[in-house]
Amino acid sequence: LRKRGGKGFCARYALDDILTENQSLRLLKQLAAEYAGTDASVLIQGESGTGKELFAQGIHNASGRGNGPFVAINCAAIPPSLLESELFGYAEGAFTSAQRKGKPGVFELAHRGTLFLDEISEIPFSLQAKLLRVLQEREVVRVGGISVIPVDVRVVCATNKPLLQHVRSGQFRADLYYRCNV
Repeated sequence: LRKRGGKGFCARYALDDILTENQSLRLLKQLAAEYAGTDASVLIQGESGTGKELFAQGIHNASGRGNGPFVAINCAAIPPSLLESELFGYAEGAFTSAQRKGKPGVFELAHRGTLFLDEISEIPFSLQAKLLRVLQEREVVRVGGISVIPVDVRVVCATNKPLLQHVRSGQFRADLYYRCNV
Protein backbone atom coordinates (compact mmCIF):
# COMPACT_ATOMS: atom_id res chain seq x y z
CA LEU A 1 0.00 0.00 0.00
CA ARG A 2 1.01 3.53 -0.72
CA LYS A 3 -0.50 6.26 1.40
CA ARG A 4 -1.48 9.63 -0.02
CA GLY A 5 -1.25 12.85 1.91
CA GLY A 6 -4.19 14.86 3.09
CA LYS A 7 -5.88 15.94 6.27
CA GLY A 8 -9.46 16.21 7.31
CA PHE A 9 -12.21 14.46 5.43
CA CYS A 10 -10.23 12.96 2.59
CA ALA A 11 -9.64 9.50 1.19
CA ARG A 12 -5.93 8.71 1.25
CA TYR A 13 -5.99 5.58 -0.89
CA ALA A 14 -6.83 4.90 -4.51
CA LEU A 15 -7.68 1.56 -6.06
CA ASP A 16 -4.22 1.54 -7.68
CA ASP A 17 -2.72 1.64 -4.19
CA ILE A 18 -4.07 -1.85 -3.51
CA LEU A 19 -1.18 -3.96 -4.74
CA THR A 20 -1.74 -7.66 -5.32
CA GLU A 21 -0.80 -10.65 -7.45
CA ASN A 22 -4.04 -12.41 -6.46
CA GLN A 23 -6.40 -12.77 -9.45
CA SER A 24 -9.56 -12.67 -7.30
CA LEU A 25 -8.47 -9.42 -5.69
CA ARG A 26 -7.65 -7.96 -9.12
CA LEU A 27 -11.21 -8.78 -10.22
CA LEU A 28 -12.56 -7.06 -7.10
CA LYS A 29 -10.53 -3.96 -7.98
CA GLN A 30 -12.05 -3.99 -11.47
CA LEU A 31 -15.55 -4.27 -10.01
CA ALA A 32 -14.81 -1.43 -7.59
CA ALA A 33 -13.67 0.74 -10.51
CA GLU A 34 -16.95 0.00 -12.30
CA TYR A 35 -18.96 0.84 -9.18
CA ALA A 36 -17.03 4.11 -8.86
CA GLY A 37 -18.48 5.14 -12.22
CA THR A 38 -21.97 5.18 -10.74
CA ASP A 39 -23.46 7.18 -7.91
CA ALA A 40 -25.22 4.15 -6.41
CA SER A 41 -24.77 3.02 -2.83
CA VAL A 42 -22.30 0.19 -2.33
CA LEU A 43 -22.19 -2.52 0.35
CA ILE A 44 -18.79 -4.08 1.01
CA GLN A 45 -18.84 -7.31 3.00
CA GLY A 46 -15.81 -9.21 4.25
CA GLU A 47 -13.87 -10.45 7.22
CA SER A 48 -12.19 -7.98 9.56
CA GLY A 49 -8.86 -6.79 8.22
CA THR A 50 -9.55 -7.53 4.55
CA GLY A 51 -9.36 -3.91 3.37
CA LYS A 52 -12.99 -2.86 3.18
CA GLU A 53 -12.15 0.77 3.97
CA LEU A 54 -9.34 0.76 1.39
CA PHE A 55 -11.86 -0.24 -1.24
CA ALA A 56 -14.30 2.41 0.00
CA GLN A 57 -11.63 5.10 -0.27
CA GLY A 58 -10.59 3.80 -3.69
CA ILE A 59 -14.18 3.90 -4.94
CA HIS A 60 -14.51 7.47 -3.67
CA ASN A 61 -11.27 8.63 -5.29
CA ALA A 62 -12.15 7.00 -8.62
CA SER A 63 -15.63 8.54 -8.65
CA GLY A 64 -16.93 11.89 -9.76
CA ARG A 65 -17.03 12.79 -6.06
CA GLY A 66 -13.28 12.25 -5.63
CA ASN A 67 -12.65 15.94 -5.00
CA GLY A 68 -15.38 16.08 -2.35
CA PRO A 69 -15.13 15.01 1.27
CA PHE A 70 -14.74 11.39 2.33
CA VAL A 71 -16.26 11.02 5.79
CA ALA A 72 -15.91 7.71 7.61
CA ILE A 73 -17.77 6.65 10.72
CA ASN A 74 -17.53 3.35 12.56
CA CYS A 75 -21.08 2.61 13.67
CA ALA A 76 -19.87 -0.02 16.16
CA ALA A 77 -17.53 2.40 17.94
CA ILE A 78 -20.22 4.90 18.92
CA PRO A 79 -22.68 4.16 21.72
CA PRO A 80 -26.21 3.68 20.34
CA SER A 81 -27.46 6.64 22.38
CA LEU A 82 -25.05 8.97 20.54
CA LEU A 83 -25.14 7.44 17.07
CA GLU A 84 -28.24 9.32 15.90
CA SER A 85 -26.72 12.73 16.65
CA GLU A 86 -23.41 11.70 15.03
CA LEU A 87 -25.19 10.63 11.85
CA PHE A 88 -27.75 13.42 11.56
CA GLY A 89 -26.42 16.18 13.81
CA TYR A 90 -28.38 18.06 16.42
CA ALA A 91 -30.04 21.43 16.77
CA GLU A 92 -29.26 24.08 19.34
CA GLY A 93 -30.65 23.07 22.74
CA ALA A 94 -31.46 19.52 21.63
CA PHE A 95 -30.09 18.13 24.88
CA THR A 96 -28.02 19.04 27.91
CA SER A 97 -24.37 19.74 27.02
CA ALA A 98 -25.24 20.25 23.33
CA GLN A 99 -23.04 22.77 21.53
CA ARG A 100 -24.60 26.21 21.55
CA LYS A 101 -25.33 26.42 17.83
CA GLY A 102 -25.92 22.73 17.30
CA LYS A 103 -23.68 20.41 15.33
CA PRO A 104 -23.80 18.99 11.82
CA GLY A 105 -23.87 15.24 11.46
CA VAL A 106 -21.73 13.16 9.13
CA PHE A 107 -24.32 13.36 6.34
CA GLU A 108 -23.94 17.13 6.26
CA LEU A 109 -20.16 16.91 6.54
CA ALA A 110 -20.05 14.53 3.55
CA HIS A 111 -22.18 16.80 1.33
CA ARG A 112 -21.07 16.44 -2.32
CA GLY A 113 -18.77 13.59 -1.31
CA THR A 114 -18.90 10.10 0.11
CA LEU A 115 -20.05 8.86 3.50
CA PHE A 116 -18.49 5.56 4.58
CA LEU A 117 -20.64 3.75 7.17
CA ASP A 118 -18.36 1.08 8.59
CA GLU A 119 -19.98 -1.77 10.53
CA ILE A 120 -23.46 -0.77 9.38
CA SER A 121 -24.81 -4.00 10.88
CA GLU A 122 -24.35 -2.43 14.32
CA ILE A 123 -26.88 0.36 13.77
CA PRO A 124 -29.77 -0.20 16.19
CA PHE A 125 -32.98 -1.40 14.55
CA SER A 126 -34.81 1.65 15.91
CA LEU A 127 -32.43 3.98 14.02
CA GLN A 128 -32.47 2.03 10.75
CA ALA A 129 -35.81 3.53 9.65
CA LYS A 130 -34.46 7.07 9.99
CA LEU A 131 -31.31 6.12 8.07
CA LEU A 132 -33.45 4.59 5.33
CA ARG A 133 -35.48 7.80 5.03
CA VAL A 134 -32.33 9.91 4.68
CA LEU A 135 -31.03 7.60 1.96
CA GLN A 136 -34.34 7.75 0.10
CA GLU A 137 -35.14 11.44 0.45
CA ARG A 138 -31.58 12.83 0.43
CA GLU A 139 -32.35 15.16 3.31
CA VAL A 140 -31.78 15.20 7.05
CA VAL A 141 -33.42 16.79 10.04
CA ARG A 142 -31.06 17.28 12.96
CA VAL A 143 -32.02 15.75 16.30
CA GLY A 144 -34.29 18.28 18.01
CA GLY A 145 -34.49 20.34 14.83
CA ILE A 146 -37.30 21.29 12.48
CA SER A 147 -35.37 22.39 9.38
CA VAL A 148 -34.96 20.00 6.47
CA ILE A 149 -31.38 20.02 5.18
CA PRO A 150 -30.79 18.62 1.69
CA VAL A 151 -27.69 16.44 1.33
CA ASP A 152 -25.95 15.20 -1.80
CA VAL A 153 -24.06 12.17 -0.51
CA ARG A 154 -22.95 8.86 -1.96
CA VAL A 155 -23.03 6.15 0.71
CA VAL A 156 -20.61 3.24 0.91
CA CYS A 157 -21.33 0.75 3.68
CA ALA A 158 -19.24 -2.09 5.08
CA THR A 159 -19.76 -4.98 7.45
CA ASN A 160 -17.99 -8.12 8.55
CA LYS A 161 -21.34 -9.75 9.34
CA PRO A 162 -23.56 -11.79 6.98
CA LEU A 163 -26.04 -8.94 6.55
CA LEU A 164 -28.56 -10.91 4.50
CA GLN A 165 -28.81 -13.43 7.36
CA HIS A 166 -29.48 -10.51 9.71
CA VAL A 167 -32.30 -9.44 7.39
CA ARG A 168 -33.80 -12.93 7.43
CA SER A 169 -33.61 -13.10 11.23
CA GLY A 170 -35.24 -9.68 11.63
CA GLN A 171 -32.16 -7.91 13.02
CA PHE A 172 -31.68 -5.66 10.00
CA ARG A 173 -34.34 -4.00 7.84
CA ALA A 174 -34.71 -5.55 4.40
CA ASP A 175 -35.53 -2.21 2.78
CA LEU A 176 -32.36 -0.66 4.23
CA TYR A 177 -30.30 -3.65 3.10
CA TYR A 178 -31.50 -3.23 -0.48
CA ARG A 179 -30.97 0.55 -0.33
CA CYS A 180 -27.34 0.00 0.76
CA ASN A 181 -26.66 -2.96 -1.52
CA VAL A 182 -27.42 -1.32 -4.86
